[in-house]
Amino acid sequence: MTGVPQAGGARTGYAVVVPTLVRDTLADCLAALVAAIGPDPDEIVLVDDRPDPDADPDALEHPLGVLGDLRERTVVLRSGGRGPAAARNTGFRAVTSPWTAFLDDDVQVGPHWCDQLVQDLAEAAPDTGAVQGVIAVPLPGERRPTDWERGTAGLARAQWITADMAYRTDVLKEVDGFDERFTRAFREDADLALRVLDAGWRIRRGRRTTRHPVRDASRWASLKQQRGNADDALMLRLHGPDWWAKAVAPKGRIRRHAAITAAGVAALALVAAGRPRAAAVAGLGWAAGTAEFAWTRIAAGPRTRHEVTTMLVTSALIPPTATWHRLSGLWRHRRAPAWREVAA
Repeated sequence: MTGVPQAGGARTGYAVVVPTLVRDTLADCLAALVAAIGPDPDEIVLVDDRPDPDADPDALEHPLGVLGDLRERTVVLRSGGRGPAAARNTGFRAVTSPWTAFLDDDVQVGPHWCDQLVQDLAEAAPDTGAVQGVIAVPLPGERRPTDWERGTAGLARAQWITADMAYRTDVLKEVDGFDERFTRAFREDADLALRVLDAGWRIRRGRRTTRHPVRDASRWASLKQQRGNADDALMLRLHGPDWWAKAVAPKGRIRRHAAITAAGVAALALVAAGRPRAAAVAGLGWAAGTAEFAWTRIAAGPRTRHEVTTMLVTSALIPPTATWHRLSGLWRHRRAPAWREVAA
């Protein structure tokens, strides 16, 4: 089914691109898309980003089965496990529609999403290169959210998040798509948006709503997230020291993490050097910084035994982990060229 015309008579056709690791959430994502009221997408591109070339193809049978009549206009591509940025590039390069709407495989679009998306696109001015959706993260009402749940809830306030983001396909081609050096689902969306803005396009927020449930995660998920500090180093290299302000992104605690780590390293070195008093002072600095970090996380949460234990242990491990990833990222990306130069 085609889209509705814009005021100038141009057709508002759109494709939906979904990068996926074929998680259990994919079927719910596609079922919500099928159920949404409004003009159907011209194309649906599922990009299987599982790294194993021999990954079970039957795992896609159920998700594809929920598409019903839309199965005929759906294609499945492989991107080789290179991360969501590369997967989205694989997807949009196969698109022929004027707009490409990106969805993550763990979201569920609202009941009127197709109608609202087409309206968002129809209202886009000629210099609007992208229209962002509104993300809603459901949180438990009977207790305080956990650290992981609060982190997920932050997606509702994030700028340019590709959990639901529609770009003009020609704009994506103009800027060479996503920077594939961002191999995690972190900062690749902000980097793309900043390049689109630098190219003279505008990005505005639409009215369509997409639900982003909090998925299950390991109690060590916060440690794994510290790898994003290397991506921040790449953002610094590409967009300058004020990239935080440009991207309307929180600076986080990396400076505090570095100070805590330095105090801990100093305490150990001073002990080895036989200077116990100086080591005690440095150790107190490490302990005070770690305690403040842990309490900040514990106080905002449900304070269950499991949550408190997790916060205590990870609050001691996060500062050195974050510092290591930042330093390694600064070294690795110290001469990183602009993505368009790499893509060329």
